[in-house]
Amino acid sequence: MKIVVLAGGTSSERNISIVTGTKVCESLRRNGHDANMVDVFFGIEDDRIANFFSEKNDLESLCQELKNKSKDVKNELKKRNENSESFFGNGVLELCRQSDIVFIGLHGSNGEDGKIQAAFDLLGIKYTGTDYISSAISMSKDLTKKVLVSEGVPMPKGISLEKGQKIEYVPYPCVVKPCCGGSSVGVSIVKSDEEFKKALDVAFSYENKVLVEEFVEGREFSVGVLDGKALPVIEIEPVEGFYDYENKYKAGATKETCPADLPKEVSKRMQRWAEIACEAVGLKTYARVDELVNEEGEIYCLEINTLPGMTGTSLLPQEAAAIGISYDQLTQKIVDISLEKYK
Repeated sequence: MKIVVLAGGTSSERNISIVTGTKVCESLRRNGHDANMVDVFFGIEDDRIANFFSEKNDLESLCQELKNKSKDVKNELKKRNENSESFFGNGVLELCRQSDIVFIGLHGSNGEDGKIQAAFDLLGIKYTGTDYISSAISMSKDLTKKVLVSEGVPMPKGISLEKGQKIEYVPYPCVVKPCCGGSSVGVSIVKSDEEFKKALDVAFSYENKVLVEEFVEGREFSVGVLDGKALPVIEIEPVEGFYDYENKYKAGATKETCPADLPKEVSKRMQRWAEIACEAVGLKTYARVDELVNEEGEIYCLEINTLPGMTGTSLLPQEAAAIGISYDQLTQKIVDISLEKYK
């Protein structure tokens, strides 16, 4: 098949997306597909479009090239907004129309929030992952909480705050995080008024809506869901601090155990909550649900990731490997499951 791997974009997770895209594209090529990676925002030169799918370029070199462009995102985005220009880079939509399916390797806003999925639906372009509605709901931690809590899914108590809005009472310790951010970017654990003010400044620097939640002390886990069925639970133990951006992507910063060392009954409950969470928002194909277990054994769901990372340190591939699904088999399954929704 001819497959476009979309990576890059404009979010704070741009560089992680580029690594995901590189690894996925390498895998799809090993699986025998005519696959190539393109930056959804910067696109490619006109003279490369005709031979894009047969181009056997060095993906690691392309990965570094796209990372080098990250410094130009802010200015280019400002220019396009001022001139009412398209978000999609040169040649991107043309290539996507030519493909048999687009593997979405994007993370964060303008990629994981349903906007690109909605555009592709209107244009008749097939893509991997879930649809635009479930993407949009899951991207917003505020909407996710409203949907999941109404379905009985246990979650930490919390409220959302708009920029400039006051809060009467803050229960310390608490967690402050951007409402639609990913990879724990802009997340703070705070224990005082001074820390809370700083945490709000950090979170609001990313977007105009943040979530303030009670802090739940406990062990951190994640549960992948593939085609509606939960994968083995993985435990995440940062060497220092909590599972923030640096600990997620720095090799050796986090100890990951899969399957997690838990009583069988607890693992099954966590897996079922992950499945229920995905069902509640209408999420299909694949996802990852982050969860916590406190000292009393109570389970809390934290958030849903609709396009989980597929880097060398990512959790979903580790969970799949625990039941004998290799990385290459996983990328193929994602493609196959995604194509089913178009039949």
